[in-house]
Amino acid sequence: MISVDEVRAAMHRLFIAAPEACLRKEDEQKSQELAALLSRLARIKRGAHLVDAAAGKASVGLVAAELLPIGRLTVLERDARRVEACLAAQRRMTRPVPVDVRQADVAHAASWPEAPDAVVALHACGPAADLVIDQAIVSRARLIFVVPCCYGESIPFAARAASVVAGMGFVADDLLRRRIRASLVDMERKLRLEAGGYETELDEFVGPTVTPHNVLFSARYTGNAVRVRRAEERLASLRGVAQ
Repeated sequence: MISVDEVRAAMHRLFIAAPEACLRKEDEQKSQELAALLSRLARIKRGAHLVDAAAGKASVGLVAAELLPIGRLTVLERDARRVEACLAAQRRMTRPVPVDVRQADVAHAASWPEAPDAVVALHACGPAADLVIDQAIVSRARLIFVVPCCYGESIPFAARAASVVAGMGFVADDLLRRRIRASLVDMERKLRLEAGGYETELDEFVGPTVTPHNVLFSARYTGNAVRVRRAEERLASLRGVAQ
């Protein structure tokens, strides 16, 4: 298990870099999230190649590289300012882990390394979560850890989910309708992973008081043909596609 105190210390060293300064409220929240997420990432093998996708400042990847025995880190982030912040934090690392920081859009397959041991994306916003899932499948990552954030209309399955909920005339409450739409979006994502050959689990990796966006998709590639076929059938049904 990775403790919150270990994560706080790594966050302060890498991203604050001023001994007299304290972590901000949002940094304290991020430390709790990272401690929980890194405890899941600890299952990856020693010397593993980790990809931090839609990484922002790469707090997940860089703190993982400090606290876990990973062998290599690739960072994918399209925003130039966040890339610069990541590079600055990388220079403060104490473990000699090779880090490849790529200013790249996760939508571009050419930006991804082939067959990484694990892919992680914390708070991949809106359609970014779907892009990470799709490209992680294409890259044939062995393990995938994705925490989506936001469920707006730009998500590929959002329109279909809204259509399904609209057909539920018995659901009149707006809050329930939003929750059902979000659940349908997550179901489509889970089935997409399973149709790609992954055994998939969803759970709340931290409490909702830490963040309301607390659903973690954990996926392990197995290539099980029976599970793939079953998922393809359920996915087609959910999407309203005739078999």
